[in-house]
Amino acid sequence: MTDTTPDQTRGPRMPSMSVLGPIIALVVLVIIGAMLNSNFLSAANITNVLARSAFIGIIAVGMTFVITAGGLDLSVGSMAAFIAGLMILVMNAALPSMGIGIPIILLGMVTAIVAGMLAGLLNGFLITTLGIEAFIVTLGSMGIYRSLVTWLADGGTLSLDFGLRTFYRPVYFEGILGVSWPIIVFAVVVIIGEIIMSRSVYGRHCAATGSNEHVAHYSNVNVRRTRLISYAALGILVGIATIMYVPRLGSASASTGVLWELEAIAAVIIGGTVLKGGFGRVWGTVIGVLILSLIGNILNLTDFVSPYLNGAIQGVIIILAVILQRERKAAS
Repeated sequence: MTDTTPDQTRGPRMPSMSVLGPIIALVVLVIIGAMLNSNFLSAANITNVLARSAFIGIIAVGMTFVITAGGLDLSVGSMAAFIAGLMILVMNAALPSMGIGIPIILLGMVTAIVAGMLAGLLNGFLITTLGIEAFIVTLGSMGIYRSLVTWLADGGTLSLDFGLRTFYRPVYFEGILGVSWPIIVFAVVVIIGEIIMSRSVYGRHCAATGSNEHVAHYSNVNVRRTRLISYAALGILVGIATIMYVPRLGSASASTGVLWELEAIAAVIIGGTVLKGGFGRVWGTVIGVLILSLIGNILNLTDFVSPYLNGAIQGVIIILAVILQRERKAAS
């Protein structure tokens, strides 16, 4: 007589609620939005939601890797504000010599990406090399970047030259076949991120580092390098998100990027990535971003709840998501 395992007798297992939960929540939100407002499913509204989601979504993909590797970054919103201000200053300063054209736009883009990478590397260095807690480092850098952009703007607003802003606007408002560039860039970042997370050695190293860094170290995983790369990659993605954001308003101030870190972390946790590290999924983060964006959109389209409570709702969602993660861990 041969032994039969429970898995063999039960057949294929149904996906767990950790997988189905966010998908079900997204579907429910779509249904609620369609019932509350007839314009909710219009092409214009859907495009608007996706374009506005792109900034947080791009950052959230990078945050997925940081959290999966056992880290955290509270500075991304302030970092984006500082990068936007720096980018505007560089482009305005170069305008007399370079003139309006593609080269000056490329200069601004390179400035944003390099500044983001350096900011991410600095966070990663302080955390991995000096051994300072990620919460402390990124909380401190959050205040530093927000203060720096306020100083650069002299307490006001940094504005891109009008002619340069007009030339730069298509980066946000135009695209291919009716799909705007922020949505396209977001989709590309998601595809690359999902491949790296689920199919690459680096993705496995992130999960191993976040699960147990001591075991990962003895398994020949370079824990410091893995975390350092995750923070640098997040900084680069903050720079890319800023490149997409600046042509939308053409300005930067102390209020730019406020609560972006909250939205990015909330999207990651809603999508099923474990807050303490060890497991992450990029496709889940995308669903989390869409859920948060749809909640905000529904609040704006209806008078059911004030849109000013959007931050409070996101905070409650984070707490509930973490509670559910703890219950699932206790049950397993």
